[in-house]
Amino acid sequence: MRLFTASADQPAGADFVSDPETVRAQLLEQMRAFSAEPYFQIADEKLGLLSVFDDLKYDRADVDMISPAMRRHVVGKLGPLGFRQTSGTVLEHAEADMRVRIPKFHALGASPFDIARYTEKRPQDYCLLTPTQVACQYVDHYELDDALQQIEALIAKHPINLLKLADFLESKPKHRAFREVLGHIKLKQRLAVESEPLCRRRSLG
Repeated sequence: MRLFTASADQPAGADFVSDPETVRAQLLEQMRAFSAEPYFQIADEKLGLLSVFDDLKYDRADVDMISPAMRRHVVGKLGPLGFRQTSGTVLEHAEADMRVRIPKFHALGASPFDIARYTEKRPQDYCLLTPTQVACQYVDHYELDDALQQIEALIAKHPINLLKLADFLESKPKHRAFREVLGHIKLKQRLAVESEPLCRRRSLG
């Protein structure tokens, strides 16, 4: 009788209700699987960064922003997982209490280092960035050796605009130290871009 009474007190469907943290853990497992696809991946779980492939070759005058085609690709990947676009810059998963934010592009001359600086983001949220913007976050948040390791892994799949990144390096110690390894990264990226499977990849547009 006690067992019957206890179950009767439970709301309908209670056995199937999970707390947001549990749902979020399951969702992240699904999102990690994107590392197997060429255009979209979790770039950094600690910093809450997502990267979407931009291009193989860059000019320093290129506009560094999420294009409509890049955005559509990401929405197409996250939609089946339960994310819904609640605004032009936010995708939300209500059950996981998680949002993917697409920082607003402010000006042609804006630094890629600043893109996430003014974006409101909770610890469980993610920012969708270009590979160049992701690399800038690595430079700002990690010590040189760790930043270099992260960038080498990134450019093997998602090349970055090294010219633009170099143009916006500042005089702060982390940026000065990073400037010394730009030649090394340039060589690594050239080899990656000229090799399979990256050499055949096409821009999303």
